[in-house]
Amino acid sequence: MKKVLIITGPAGDAQGWGDLKVTEAMCEAIKANGHDAEIAYVESMDEFKKVIAEKSYDIVWSALYHISSNAEIIGMSEDDDAWLADYFDAEEIPYIGPDSLTMKQLIQKHWTHQILKENKIKVPYHYLVDVNDPLPDVVYPAFIKPSTESRSVGISDDSVANTPEELEKQIKWVQEELGQPALVEEYLPGEEYTVLMLGNGERQEFLTCTVHVDAEHYKKYPILRSDLRGVGITKMHLPTSRIEEAITLCKQATDILKCWDHVRVDMRVDGNGDLKIIEVNGIPGLKPIKSWSPQIYTLYHPSADGELVDYQNLMAHIVDSALARYNLI
Repeated sequence: MKKVLIITGPAGDAQGWGDLKVTEAMCEAIKANGHDAEIAYVESMDEFKKVIAEKSYDIVWSALYHISSNAEIIGMSEDDDAWLADYFDAEEIPYIGPDSLTMKQLIQKHWTHQILKENKIKVPYHYLVDVNDPLPDVVYPAFIKPSTESRSVGISDDSVANTPEELEKQIKWVQEELGQPALVEEYLPGEEYTVLMLGNGERQEFLTCTVHVDAEHYKKYPILRSDLRGVGITKMHLPTSRIEEAITLCKQATDILKCWDHVRVDMRVDGNGDLKIIEVNGIPGLKPIKSWSPQIYTLYHPSADGELVDYQNLMAHIVDSALARYNLI
């Protein structure tokens, strides 16, 4: 039996897998599979370092990219020392998920896009627009989103711009309301795919789904607005086509970015029918049954005992894969 120390804090829902109830569900699921688990709720770097020094554990699993009191948005840490994976790496502490450099590349979507583009992996055209930067020369419609968020934070029908005036207005909204640069991308009107990467080496698998929302929930555009996420409206469906194409894109991206244990790669079809990566999520949501990872896992690995047991099996896959990566099992 190994022990998992689960780290969360005020920003756990914004940055990671969900609120404290989700973290408690994860803890119980880990215990159900024969390991031990304990939750540490930290609100400062000093608290975090004290927990790491005083608790006993074999591996750490964190919902936090960096210490923050902001429960609404991820944003960017103003203090580089607040990135938890930096500390894990420096202290050689085993932990679940990609390393610190990869986490920073994933949360800064423009950086992710640049890496993938340089390696000839399909992504939308993209421009990072900070305060006082000129408007980019784009093909309309264009899509505007925050540069460092997840869970569709900052996404609404206003995110689709059809004129320079609409583009400028939404860029300023992102900059002023969310306090970060805006990422302007090609608008991709087609079907959305997501590929769940689980495990490493012999334990690795890629599970592909399409993302479905009943048409009645959309407004002007078929986009995943922030109010559609986390409430059970987005459903995973087994795809009937492009499965191998999506898996290949996911594998290429996760290999280049050095992703481990549990990440999710989201993709969408552009106006010409090409599938392109729009995001690589380093800490996917893990709310039992409702989050995408548990939904996907159940579609591919349904048990006779129901979705909560599927959830426990998903936790076991992630934890055991990470432990094996460190030669701890």
